Amino acid sequence: MNRNQAWKIAAVILLCCGLAQAQNIVTFDAPGAGVDSGQGTWAEGINATGTICGYYVDAADVGHGFLRGNDDTFTTFNASGAGTGSGQGTLAFSVSPSGAVAGYYMDASTVAHGYLRAASGTMTSFDASGAGTGSGQGTFAVNINAAGAIAGYYIDSNGVYHGFVRAANGTITSFDAPGAGTGSGEGTLPASVIGLDPAGEISGVYADSNVVLHGFLRAASGTFTTFSISGGGTGMGEGTNNSGLNPRGVTMGPYIDSTMVDHGYIRATNGDVVTFDVSGAGTGSGQGTLPEGINESGAITGQYIDSSGVNHGFLRDKSGAITTFDAPGAGTGSGQGTVPLTNNGVGAIDGYDIDSSGVYHGFVRTP
Repeated sequence: MNRNQAWKIAAVILLCCGLAQAQNIVTFDAPGAGVDSGQGTWAEGINATGTICGYYVDAADVGHGFLRGNDDTFTTFNASGAGTGSGQGTLAFSVSPSGAVAGYYMDASTVAHGYLRAASGTMTSFDASGAGTGSGQGTFAVNINAAGAIAGYYIDSNGVYHGFVRAANGTITSFDAPGAGTGSGEGTLPASVIGLDPAGEISGVYADSNVVLHGFLRAASGTFTTFSISGGGTGMGEGTNNSGLNPRGVTMGPYIDSTMVDHGYIRATNGDVVTFDVSGAGTGSGQGTLPEGINESGAITGQYIDSSGVNHGFLRDKSGAITTFDAPGAGTGSGQGTVPLTNNGVGAIDGYDIDSSGVYHGFVRTP
């Protein structure tokens, strides 16, 4: 259930990392969240008002959506048709400025379907044409912008990934990045949570026929720009990933080198690229620096994985200065720690931490 998908990335320039200074980190658990390993609360998206959306997994390993207000009040919800078995249920990933939520639910056959939950609470489900109907296939909605457009991906009956955008009027347009592979596990994925800007531009990643990763930008008109970061590997599972873009069209993410180490990058609207590594990031396979979110000013948050396999949070401001942080109670063993996901325009960051028992907890960090 980790938002950070199987397609990851890595890089080159080392920046100094400061210790966390003025900050306030509050952890929270959604009512009904399970307390065993692999259960708990995932905070996925935060809007300009500080409202957080996400999901929790209960004691039966079923997912449920939630909204958390600034006053720590929760609204929980389930999509009609969501399954009630282990690995099924409702997942929420992105919240608009008005409080509308986009996500997907897994039905009783573990097929995914997209949904829109309006600020009023009304829920509408939808499926992209061509989405598969087998277990693990279907429609995965992960983004919503201020205009009500939703972006995501679908997996067809052959296991191939395709992007889609759903207009506010409900019209769904599917797309494939040029060069995307057409075999199982290949294809096109828009970036999670913040890969859709207010103008309708979409960022994401595609896997070619060799399962090498490449970034893309898709304009609202449907034209594509593809890119690969220098230093990215050219083997299976290596290359350039993408985590999203901000309203100014600046995109970022991790790229993964030939030794499977992740590094951060930022790509400006003119195509200029800056790469970076957080001090303390590990240099072994599956370790490194993974940017996750970028706000309007260009500040980037994300995680780095140290040489012991522990996750830690970071914030890179628009000048390039990096601050690291850990949520209180985060575990210190391999596969545990702090995973920031998104940051809003006033500098609030949300995400989740994994404690020493493998239980997930949401957090919000404010300046």
